[in-house]
Amino acid sequence: MVKPTLVILAAGMGSRYGGLKQIDPIDEQGHKIIDFSIYDAWKAGFEKVVFIIKHEIEEDFKKMVGDPISKHMEVEYVFQELDNIPADFTMPEGRVKPWGTTHALMCCKGVVNEPFMVINSDDYYGKDGYKVMYDFLTSTADDERLYAMVAYELGKTLTEKGSVTRGVCNTSDEGFLTHIVEQKNLIKTEDGAAFSNDEGATYSPIDVMTPVSMNMWGFKPSVFDDFGLALDDFFANKVAANPEKAECLIPTEVDVLIKNDKASVQVLTSADQWFGVTYQEDKPYVVASIKALKDAGAYPEKLW
Repeated sequence: MVKPTLVILAAGMGSRYGGLKQIDPIDEQGHKIIDFSIYDAWKAGFEKVVFIIKHEIEEDFKKMVGDPISKHMEVEYVFQELDNIPADFTMPEGRVKPWGTTHALMCCKGVVNEPFMVINSDDYYGKDGYKVMYDFLTSTADDERLYAMVAYELGKTLTEKGSVTRGVCNTSDEGFLTHIVEQKNLIKTEDGAAFSNDEGATYSPIDVMTPVSMNMWGFKPSVFDDFGLALDDFFANKVAANPEKAECLIPTEVDVLIKNDKASVQVLTSADQWFGVTYQEDKPYVVASIKALKDAGAYPEKLW
């Protein structure tokens, strides 16, 4: 059996959070959210992890995250850099924002040659997502065009500290993804949730039970061919419309694959409570949540 790999998107600088949230401790033992994610994946059966980071945080990241993990799992690093662009592409003046999660994932091409799971570095997903994704990847390894995502209830992914962006999903009766759209300006309200398409001028309600993607994906190596073409089109035709902020995002490109019948995406579910540190003000809640999980026996005091 081919063992799947865990891929972690950790190159973002956390502009809204105000620092390197990937390596910000959230308990007295110095663990980060990413440590709990890797621990849960390891417990589910994953034996290899690939970190997508930037060179500028490499030394600190290895010391605080990668090196302790390497005693238990195989560890590799790839680097997402702003200047990793096509030879004939001219860098827009003033561009500092990374090129998006699809660009980040393509940095793994040639390094990841087996089924793999993708997660964000700053999201706590709960244990179930890793278990169901590991089972999916190991049982469908031969089906190169069958992918998966773990969906969460929207209401369990919101913060009271500000707006968030989520991949809002439509699914078929058979449990497959039929459409996904990156919805910005989602907020928690007194009676549920709402979204805005005009930068907060007006809001419309949205069901808190709506399934959303938190970038917990299961892919096969074939995805690199399709995402490579998408990235070529992005640089050739799409950056010009928004040169400073345009991004090539995984949910958007997955939606294109579905529409063009190039892939099927099975929707797996998790009843776990998501939490993360989108904003600095989220940290006390995350700290308290991790402590509660430890007190309940879900984790040992020291993970590794």
